[in-house]
Amino acid sequence: MDHTTPIAIIGAGLGGLAAAIQLKQAGYQNLILLEKGSKVGGTWAQNTYPGCSCDVPVALYQYSFAPAIHWTNTYPSSAEIQAYCEQLVTGFGLEPLLSLNTEATSAIWDATAQSWTLTTADGQVRQVGAIISALGQLNRASIPQIAGQANFHGASMHSAAWNHDVDLKGKRVGVIGSAASAVQLIPEVAKVAGSLVVFQRSANYIGPRGDREIPATEIALLLSNPQAAMDLGARNRAMIFDTADTYFWQTFSWTPEGRAAYADIAKRHLEKQIADPELRAKLTPDYAVGCKRFLFTDTFYPALTQDHVTLETARIEGLDATGVKVASGKHYDLDVVIYATGFETTGWHWSLDVVGQDGTHLADQWAEGPEAYLGITTKGFPNFFMLYGPHTNLGHNSITYMLERQIEYVQAMLAGLIDQKVKSAAVKPEAQARFIADLQNALGHTVWADPSCNSWYKNDKGQITQNWGGNCKSYAEAVSTVIWADYEVR
Repeated sequence: MDHTTPIAIIGAGLGGLAAAIQLKQAGYQNLILLEKGSKVGGTWAQNTYPGCSCDVPVALYQYSFAPAIHWTNTYPSSAEIQAYCEQLVTGFGLEPLLSLNTEATSAIWDATAQSWTLTTADGQVRQVGAIISALGQLNRASIPQIAGQANFHGASMHSAAWNHDVDLKGKRVGVIGSAASAVQLIPEVAKVAGSLVVFQRSANYIGPRGDREIPATEIALLLSNPQAAMDLGARNRAMIFDTADTYFWQTFSWTPEGRAAYADIAKRHLEKQIADPELRAKLTPDYAVGCKRFLFTDTFYPALTQDHVTLETARIEGLDATGVKVASGKHYDLDVVIYATGFETTGWHWSLDVVGQDGTHLADQWAEGPEAYLGITTKGFPNFFMLYGPHTNLGHNSITYMLERQIEYVQAMLAGLIDQKVKSAAVKPEAQARFIADLQNALGHTVWADPSCNSWYKNDKGQITQNWGGNCKSYAEAVSTVIWADYEVR
């Protein structure tokens, strides 16, 4: 391998764009960036539902090598993050590398040539020396199977595939789900719907968001001295990051102080915004804080107190032509059903069929649960690198930090292949097994390991496949050096 070896990056969300930028700046001359969508941005291009925004402060949710000061809110909207992705493309000259509307469908390892044969949906075939998969974890909408769904005569849609042609004004709307996407879209839907029913399966721990608009005058002031603004921004990012990595992390590492503090934050927020004791009881979680995603919003609870909004906690029995029936026997007549039910995660059903050594399909190897060494490489698949892969999700901090560390690791691996004058590296099975054992031991000391904790972080067997077992700094340390003894090189 050398700097002219073709390298394919699949997915032009934040991860793929950062990989392209960093590798381009490192001198790799034959980069290919494939994106199946019509625009860059990944999940931020896909999710356009009303109120969609990041639940991480924008100070953290941007790259250290591309800070921006044009944000209009402290928690940016999906449209603003998508625009930031567009700015990355133009600012770093990625246009010649980028192919939009180009879906990678299969990647087959050629052991003789020590390269990948990559095929796209339009029939094009490319030979590449390495693949960086930036397909992520949150891009496959999950719609629960509910009896009678096909019989519903009204409009229906998932939050990740919002149909902007459906006018909700004055309509009878039902939202199935009450977690991360739901708490953002419900207040917006409530503004226009004639009536709104929120079907909640379980309550969430919610803290105050404290979002604020950054007015144009403040942006203009920052632009009067951009260097000072960048320096202050860097210090602010470091403070927010360290606070989250030190204190918020304790909610999940399950220290007495951490769980008490954040359970109290949520309790106080609920009591402040919901006066009705019956409604408050419905919104009080019955599981350990940190078990499921901790949410931040100031508008969800007030939306539920409006006269035309109903919170329904009885189990959904099914849909029929006119609406939803719940276990209490009550039937809700609806014009529109919105599934705010999140994403398929633990199955890892990528649209890309990856075939490694010995003809093994990655989907088959991961049928019982995904495993990846450091969340980046997996046994039997040489020169196949993942960004935001298994075991790298967080509950407490920003994934952009994790992506930067993963890209640095991939760069170190590619540089090592060049220095050693070899073509490929595949993680050894025993090294991966050791990593997984150590990780599961660490995860066993977190709240997610509690047998009563059920969340999208776990698969059907109760295995925690999504999350890293420590804070961000511990991950940075884990990927700071490539241990070549853990790889077979050829």
